[in-house]
Parts: sequence; structure tokens; C-alpha cells
Amino acid sequence: MDIYSSKQRWKIALILISLLIIGTSLFVSNSMVSKIAERERDKAKQWADAIKKKVELVKLTTQIFTALREKEREKIQTVVDAQLTILNPSDLSLNQDIDFALKIIESNKDIPVILLNDDGTLSQHRNLPKSTTNDSIPSDNEIVTLANDWKKEGRFFTITVFGDMKMDFVFGVSSELLRLEHESDSLIKSFNKELITNKTLIPVLLMDQNNKKVEATNLPKNQISKENLSKTIASFKEQNEPILINFGTGEKILYFSDSPEIKQLIWYPYIQFGVMGLVVIVGYLMFSTFRKAEQNQVWAGMAKETAHQLGTPLSSLMAWLAYLESSNTDPMIVNEMQKDLDRLEKITDRFSKIGSGAKLVNEDLVVTIGNNLEYLRARLSDKVKIVFKVVDEEPIIVPHNSSLIEWVVENICKNAVDAMGGKGNLTIEMQKVPEWIHIDISDTGKGLTPKQFKTIFQPGFSTKKRGWGLGLTLVKRIVEENHKGKVFVMKSEIDKGTTFRISIPL
Repeated sequence: MDIYSSKQRWKIALILISLLIIGTSLFVSNSMVSKIAERERDKAKQWADAIKKKVELVKLTTQIFTALREKEREKIQTVVDAQLTILNPSDLSLNQDIDFALKIIESNKDIPVILLNDDGTLSQHRNLPKSTTNDSIPSDNEIVTLANDWKKEGRFFTITVFGDMKMDFVFGVSSELLRLEHESDSLIKSFNKELITNKTLIPVLLMDQNNKKVEATNLPKNQISKENLSKTIASFKEQNEPILINFGTGEKILYFSDSPEIKQLIWYPYIQFGVMGLVVIVGYLMFSTFRKAEQNQVWAGMAKETAHQLGTPLSSLMAWLAYLESSNTDPMIVNEMQKDLDRLEKITDRFSKIGSGAKLVNEDLVVTIGNNLEYLRARLSDKVKIVFKVVDEEPIIVPHNSSLIEWVVENICKNAVDAMGGKGNLTIEMQKVPEWIHIDISDTGKGLTPKQFKTIFQPGFSTKKRGWGLGLTLVKRIVEENHKGKVFVMKSEIDKGTTFRISIPL
């Protein structure tokens, strides 16, 4: 019978099909994720290009502001010259056009100017902004304070009126230029704020090129700490080329990486199929447990039914044997028939115990196996040499069911004799180790391949053409289910032999 081989082939085929489906799904999922990631990176690049354009706009605005300040300074220089013309008496002899000078001074309607005496007191002022406190013209003290602040910024000219008398011509910034500068500052601040507050934006990090200081970022604090900042920058560099930004006040570097959604999508197929695989494994284990329980019920039912069916003809044979004894039949015939009846009774008892549960008794396992081997010697070929060894040669008292253990040894020994072709050496060796009793049964037969070590115990597997493949299955069930032990192929070599080990717990 080749039932088990067919089942194995189906298992392999199903596993290969499953792997093909999973592999194809992973490939398709990864392809989709890669395309989405590429689109995200394109969006990131487009965003980076937009940032560059924005930076260029800021830089151009800064240049414009610089030019406007220079123009205002030139304008103030003209006003200073006109003021000097009016204030310096020595120039009056030169027939300067005082009216023209006054027109120049009057034309300045936007740049605030303050004229301070040489002792620092207020002389004149023009175009000053209103006070922030009461929306009126600032007081003289406020004007002097404002003038001193402008002087610290370098916005003043010192003019000589006559002799050693000098005055400071201090000027500020026009309201229009202040408004434009405020707009420029707002532009830069909004840029930084956009990086910090926009959580849906891709992860970004803006750093100063000179002092390596973080200017703006939307990353959590732990990623930009002193310990992790270099790792974060290295990770961003691997993903995207950083952008060099110049606002006109120094170079800054913008690092950016893929969005968190892309990173999650990359792992999603593996997590998905991991969960699916876990569900499949759990389902398989559950169905396997149910199947095994069902098989156990089948085994038990079959064993009970077999014992029941054997009981009826066995009773009839016992009656016929009693009749033969009373009819002066040859005693040798009667004795031999009695032995066969005893054997049938033992077989019936074995099936009955498998079906209803075996009772374990503390007995000498050496005696149990020794008696069984004596029975086998008389019924096996004379060309099979049976050797029974007991390490330390002492009784081994262990809980076991003698009838079922005999069946186990008998099944393995008969299989060994078949593997040897009816001739060879059969060795049974017993030894006691901590917590276990080992029974090693070795033959000199044709051996097994490593692939057959486990499959040989499966129902339906047989190396014989007429075998049903149930003998070793019963052996495994008796040892593991009834005695809580282990049975396995310990070693085997082709054309040299096989060794089975039966381990019974103490």
C-alpha cells in the first residue's frame, strides 16, 4: 500500500502551491509599495524644489531690502548735505541755493530723522512714528533714546555747523521698508513654523551649516537629542540628498526622509502574511489535534470490535478442543492446538487492552521480554540468531503491561526478520539510565533511509509489498499512549542494519 506516500506528495504539492501564492502576493504587494514609495519620493522632491524656489524668493527679497537701505542712506546723505547748507554759516557766502536745500529736506516725507545738538539734546526731528503708548508724538526723552539706539546701529552722520560746534544727524528706516522687512521675517518664520507644526509633512530637519544647530524640525525630541542626532542625519542622507539653503544670512542644510506611511507600507505585506501564516498554523494544529483524537477513537473502536469478534470463534474452538481431549485424540495434537488457543487468547487480550486502556503493573521488564523472546525463538527461522543482553544483569522493575510490551517487541522483531530475509543477527539490549529504561533492538537487514525514520511509524507506510503498514503504528501507540514512552529509529545504514530504541519511563 502506498497511501502515505500519496499523502506526502499531496502535502508537498500544497506547500509548494501555498509558497507560490505567498511569493506572488509578496511580489505584487512589494511592487505596489515600491511604486507608492517612488511617488512619495517624487512628491518630496517636488516639495524640496518648491522650498528652493521659496528660498530664492527670500534671498532675492533680502537683496532688494539691502538695495533699498542703500538707497535710503544715499537719500539721507543728500538731506544731510542740504541740512549742512542751511546750518553752516560759512557756506552762506558761497551763494548756495537755500530754497533748493529746503526743498530737498521737505521732500523727505518717509524716512524718520533726528537732529541732536553736540551735548546730546534734541534739536529737530521729522517723520517720527507715533508713540506706542498714547498714539501721539513721542516726548523729547523718548526721541533722544530712539536716536541713541539708531546711533548704535550706525545710522547717523556727524556734521560741523561752524567752528567746533557739531551736530548728529540720526536717521531711521522708512515705514514702507519696515513693512517689507516685517513681511520678509514673516516669510522665514512661516517657513520654519511650517516645518515644525505640520505633522503630515514628510520628516524634515533644518540645520545651520556653521554651528550645526537645529533651526527647525517636525521630528520628535528623542530623534534630535545629542545621542541620536548624528544617526538621524545619517539615516536621512541614505534616503535622500540633503538640500543646501541660503536665506542670505548664512547657509542651512535641509534633510528629509520618506514618510512614516511608506515605512509602514513596506512592512505591511510581511506582517499581513505573518498573521495569515500564524492563523494557518493554529488552524492546522487544531485540525491535527481533532484528527488525532478521531484516529484514537477509531483505533480504540477497531481494537474493541476485533477483540469482540475473536471472542465467539475462540469460545467455539475451546469447546472443540475439549471434545478432542475426550475422544482419545493424539495428545501432541491437542497440546499444539492448546498453544494456539492460548496465543489467540493473548491476541484477543491485547486488542481488548488497546481499546479499553491498559493497566500498568510493577513487574520485572527483563522477565517480560525474556519470555517473549523464548516464544519467538521457537517460531522464527533457525538462520536468525537472537542475542539478549541486559546491562548490569539485574532485574528492572518498571510499571508496564506485559502483554502489550510483548506485542511491541514481537512486532519490531518480526519486521527485523523480514528486513534480514529470514537470516542474520537480531540483538536485544536493555539498560537502565536515570529516569528511563532503554530497549535497543538491532538487526543486520537492508536498513532504512533517513527519510524513512519518521514515516515508518505512519499508518499505511510499509516496505513490504503485502504489508498493511499498521504494525509499527500500533507499536508507537502502545509505547507513547499506554506507557508514556518513546520509540524511534536510533540509527540505520543501508545494507548494514537498523536499530530501534524503545524508552520506558521509570
